[in-house]
Amino acid sequence: MAENKVVHAAQRAAFSVAIDAAIKAVRGKGTEHMTEEAVKLINLAEPLLSKRYKASAFDAARKFVQDPNGKWMEYAYRAINEIDPHILKMNVLNLGYEGMFSGYNYVMELRKKYDCNMPWILLFDPTASCNLHCKGCWAAEYGKTLNLTYEEMDKLVTEGEELGIHWYMCTGGEPMCRKNDLLKLAAAHQNSVFHLFTNGTLIDEEFCKEVQKVGNMAFFISIEGIGDATDDRRGKGVFDKVMHAMDLMQKYGLLYGTSICYTSQNYKAVTSDEFIDMLISHGVRFNWYFHYMPIGDGANVDLMLNAEQREYMIHRVREIRGLTGGKQIFCIDFQNDGEYIDGCIAGGRQYAHINPAGDVEPCVFIHYSNANIHEKSLLECLQQPLFKEYHKGQPFNHNHLRPCPMLENPEFLGEMVKRSGAHSTDMQQPESTQDVFNRCRPYAQQWTPAAERIWAEEHPDCGSCTACSK
Repeated sequence: MAENKVVHAAQRAAFSVAIDAAIKAVRGKGTEHMTEEAVKLINLAEPLLSKRYKASAFDAARKFVQDPNGKWMEYAYRAINEIDPHILKMNVLNLGYEGMFSGYNYVMELRKKYDCNMPWILLFDPTASCNLHCKGCWAAEYGKTLNLTYEEMDKLVTEGEELGIHWYMCTGGEPMCRKNDLLKLAAAHQNSVFHLFTNGTLIDEEFCKEVQKVGNMAFFISIEGIGDATDDRRGKGVFDKVMHAMDLMQKYGLLYGTSICYTSQNYKAVTSDEFIDMLISHGVRFNWYFHYMPIGDGANVDLMLNAEQREYMIHRVREIRGLTGGKQIFCIDFQNDGEYIDGCIAGGRQYAHINPAGDVEPCVFIHYSNANIHEKSLLECLQQPLFKEYHKGQPFNHNHLRPCPMLENPEFLGEMVKRSGAHSTDMQQPESTQDVFNRCRPYAQQWTPAAERIWAEEHPDCGSCTACSK
């Protein structure tokens, strides 16, 4: 990396010591002991982030942690006391210092150097195999024989770390079908974190013990609701298996949350008090909500939300995670939280996706590419024509409630694919951008008036901004 390796090692050591001290000072001793340790961590982070945030932001953060009885301080206290100390430290150190601070700063340097998008998060599919066959699962389209070898994954992560990327998310397929290789990968790359999107049914006690040892892993467990709501899509008995997996993970102090696809049929169920309280009682720390995307030959447009339903999701998720009230669980809505990340983050702007055939795609939901890791280096793949089109086009809309070049602005995807010469990476049946456009255009048309109204209400001064051209 560009920064001096000696300085980097010293900074990492300082954060490591501070995190150890914070855990030791707080664990089992009450929330009042958290304030001093939290301030120390903020003070350590400030010099590394001074170019990205004003001093007032750090002052606000220090003020925020002054209330030991606040909702999020109580949330942090529970996490410190319930998560295995080694797992907590490795995730905070690698996701915080390596990923968000040091690594991100280097990523910013590389964006200027190469004049292209440069992610700080990589998603990759170790395998297309899965032990379940869920209704409507887009991953099943890739077939059952595709895998990235351990050597290919190791090379990918090694090249990624050289670019400042320290956050790796494993999708699929079911990544737990490759759990031994992923444990080996995490052990070999102790300066990064590996977060698995999993159905949870292959998690057993022996695996939990191994995760405790490597430390730098966490999990997003797929779930559609309580009982039959999950079993109807994933198979009879799956919900009980998921609950058993959560109980095991809670017993061993693992870090985990959920990955929830919300649809017109389940959006209220997966945001209900009953559902959220159930997850919290089973040790879940965060919910990552994903809007249903109509991709693949078997896409069902009836599962897409109407404008009223999507507006409900916007307000409900923010209510759940509010500074006060709501629940002690952190929620992210991949589609509706665009205003916090300046719209679409795909195409390497913040993340990219690599399928089990090695194709480097702009998004886990958008299956087109010009580059493959079997033929090019990761850096070369990130400089592919399609990603450069993303770089030129982002943000695709000044209204960040309409961030996506496929779902809310479907005309952009086809234009970018055509200009870049990208090809469909669907392994079962190539999908034309016109087919995607035909599915998404009616949705975009009905959502636009509501999105414009909501955005104007929440950002009344946005119309006077000269920075947006769309």
